[in-house]
Amino acid sequence: MGLWDKLLGEFIDVIQWIDDSNDTLVYRFERHGNEIKFGAKLTVRESQVAVFINEGQLADTFQPGMYELKTNNLPLLSTLQSWKYGFESPFKAEVCFFSTRRFTDLKWGTQNPVMLRDPEFGPIRLRAFGSYAIRVKDAPTFLREIVGTDGRFTTDEITNQLRNMIVSRFTNILGQAKIPALDLAGNYDQLGQFLLQRIAPEFETVGIELTNLLVENISLPQEVEAALDRRSSMGIVGNLDQYTQFQAAEALREAAANPGSGSEALNMGLGLAMAQRLNETFSRPSQSVAPAPQPVPPPIAPPPLPTATSYFVAFNDQQAGPFPMAVLQQQAQGGQLTRATLVWAQGMDKWTPAGEVAELVALFAHLPPPLPG
Repeated sequence: MGLWDKLLGEFIDVIQWIDDSNDTLVYRFERHGNEIKFGAKLTVRESQVAVFINEGQLADTFQPGMYELKTNNLPLLSTLQSWKYGFESPFKAEVCFFSTRRFTDLKWGTQNPVMLRDPEFGPIRLRAFGSYAIRVKDAPTFLREIVGTDGRFTTDEITNQLRNMIVSRFTNILGQAKIPALDLAGNYDQLGQFLLQRIAPEFETVGIELTNLLVENISLPQEVEAALDRRSSMGIVGNLDQYTQFQAAEALREAAANPGSGSEALNMGLGLAMAQRLNETFSRPSQSVAPAPQPVPPPIAPPPLPTATSYFVAFNDQQAGPFPMAVLQQQAQGGQLTRATLVWAQGMDKWTPAGEVAELVALFAHLPPPLPG
């Protein structure tokens, strides 16, 4: 720089930044030797924040407005007082402008497919893409953590790091959500909002606010999408018999419209094959017709339960009863009913000793037989 340019730089008293780019986050105002004239005018526009740095230390932050740099509260000296140092002031000062507007349409996406276990398809690979928007929220923190001494800091210098943070958190959230692949399209908004809440605090640690995050597309690999298209085509076809009939009819119509195509023998064979196919198709009942309901047979009634036989007993030449088997059991145990006691039941020809009735023999199994005469 020549002496005349240097002198002009010493007397410039307007400090401002008019940004004509779409990607600049931070701009350091250029001054010869970082010298700022005493009483200079600092203009900070809307969507801007200015940071004053003196001798390497952050001195003050200026919000939108116009400021005159001459108060005793600011570490500023007139450059005219430094002529004895050959226009090299020992007090160095810088002004950095930060753009606080939103930087939109920043892209994020998975470089490699994400491996997931889908409840319907099993193990699958998914790719995800979207966009997000950021803005500088805390200029001093952003200067200390990210910008450093960079005189012109653009979005390209930080978007890779931000994209990696988004993809890492999105992969974790997508794996924990366990949403079926076919239902992901209906949950893009919920995934974007949940991801925004999850990752926004990490952006704020470096002075950046994540204002919006969108999930635009989650896609399957091409070969999986092709298989899914074939499966969808089968669902659209519906009744296979009706579709076959339609195809055969279309083939016959085309053959009739072009009688000269191919050889005569080939056309005749094709016609016979189509006729046979149509005959088989039309003769087979359609799958869509429900079979006629069959009459339901009446329920079969079970046979009546068997009834136990009751016996009349002769006690002391007197007829008693009839008694069921349970009572006869008690009488046999009490000694009232013996093998010689006469009994009779319906169906018997005459009165018979109880010991000779096959059904009553078991009642006397615990008794010894009579002594011989």
